[in-house]
Amino acid sequence: GTSIVSSEPGAITQAIGASIVPLESIKKICGPLLSSLNMKFTIPGLLFIDTPGHAAFTNLRKRGGSLADIAILVVDINEGFKPQTVESVEILRASKTPFVVAANKLDLIPGWNSSEHYVIQNINKLPSNVKHVVETRIYEIVGKLAELGFESERFDRVKDYTRQIAIVPTSAKTGDGIPELLMVITGLAQKYLEDCLCYDVTSKAKGTVLEVKEAKGLGKVLDVILYDGTLHINDTIVIGGIDKPIVTKVKVLFKPKPLSEMRDKRSKFISVNSVSAASGVRISAPDLDNVIAGMPLLSATQEELEEAKQKVQSEVEDIIIRADKHGIVVKADTLGSLEAVIQLLKEKNVPIRKASVGQISKKDLSDAEVNLQKDPLLAVVLGFNVTSDIDYSGPVKIITNNVIYKLIQDFESWQLEQKRRIEEKELDALVRPCKIEVLRGYIFRQSNPAVFGVSVEEGTLRTGMPLMKSDGRELSKVRSIQSEQENIDKAERGKQVAIAMDNVIVGRHINEGDILYSNIPEEDFRRLKQFKSYLSKDEIEAIREISAIKRKSNPVWGV
Repeated sequence: GTSIVSSEPGAITQAIGASIVPLESIKKICGPLLSSLNMKFTIPGLLFIDTPGHAAFTNLRKRGGSLADIAILVVDINEGFKPQTVESVEILRASKTPFVVAANKLDLIPGWNSSEHYVIQNINKLPSNVKHVVETRIYEIVGKLAELGFESERFDRVKDYTRQIAIVPTSAKTGDGIPELLMVITGLAQKYLEDCLCYDVTSKAKGTVLEVKEAKGLGKVLDVILYDGTLHINDTIVIGGIDKPIVTKVKVLFKPKPLSEMRDKRSKFISVNSVSAASGVRISAPDLDNVIAGMPLLSATQEELEEAKQKVQSEVEDIIIRADKHGIVVKADTLGSLEAVIQLLKEKNVPIRKASVGQISKKDLSDAEVNLQKDPLLAVVLGFNVTSDIDYSGPVKIITNNVIYKLIQDFESWQLEQKRRIEEKELDALVRPCKIEVLRGYIFRQSNPAVFGVSVEEGTLRTGMPLMKSDGRELSKVRSIQSEQENIDKAERGKQVAIAMDNVIVGRHINEGDILYSNIPEEDFRRLKQFKSYLSKDEIEAIREISAIKRKSNPVWGV
């Protein structure tokens, strides 16, 4: 019921969030379902870490996957597995994290009827044709999981939870299946994970900074996911920084009330003396001005301080990169977002010169300008959820967006457009394929220069284009082109025009009815093959005829 999706750009989760659901709340939501398991529950509840679902968020999900004791893989029951769903399964497999599947958006199945009953009762009460659709969609998920090497079944039909993945049909919108989903997770956590959920309350606190914000009466505060150990008031904490770790002392601790999403501005917090994992916590402490979301956090004694500083900073330096000599510049608002952008760019083999957290600066533009000579397609600064207030009209392209995958799409679209412009400019400098016929009855001057009418059969005739005969004998260049007594630079296929040529005598070098071709240099021919996608069908036909003519005297011409 947190409805966080409504406040996210593009209705897509952009960062990690957290909600605490205590056991009492679970019992209240599940009702008799939980008691039917015949278990004595000792777990205090569940801490949900909400990780993004789009393919761009691999690293954020990896962090969530490795932190989680158990995971919920959310699948649209109507659309099935997407590439990022498969990717999520691989992350869970790699981190050996047990998971259940929430087959979500039941309410979008035509004919679905939500009621007060539990989800299986609702399914059984559906008309046979609607019930068949629900069953088919569930078994499509079963089939896809089987392809990925997992045995699965609808949760009420699972015979062995250690071997089969439970699929729970749900609707986050109507609440259908949510009690069953909570029941399955709670039961699995209690029965199979009880031992590994135990930890030493005296161990040092480990966490990740979710957000840095201003709080009324407190100044800067940190919202943190505490995933190990216990944090107390007056503890010394070490937080990763861009240039060096930040060391400070906890002044006040606040714990979010149950069923509150930490990112939600409406969330209420209560003051506490200590917080134990797993939990969300708000920390008030001095010297937080330079803390950035996504940074690792450790508590440490005075003796452990140097070791803790090295540990958090090594994690940060793995992400804040200055790698390639030539590459784009990437800026993001948080470490986690930066990590996600870098991952997606690396998958697409985009070199990165510099990646960092913060607003776009003049230094970033200078770093990107280095690419202009070697590769102008890399003279770019990409910014996720950041802005640039710099008055800049230079050659570097600044691309910003507050949805990561759209940022990457904008970048790729810009690169394609720039590449097309560069290649078209280069293509214009080459001799293009062209085929013309000398028209009968249209010889206006025999020589000095020869002026005669032609029909453009294939390609485009241009001024300055060298011509040859169909037997390969070279002629001179087209001096000028006239159409209806006006000079033009080019004539496309199907046009009839008059052309002038120097050093050509009609009746000796050429005759009425002759077929002439553009005399393409061998190096230009090789380059044209690389730009084949830019050539029209008739140009491709003309270039085949031209290469056949050239190879009569030189079999390896253009090879």
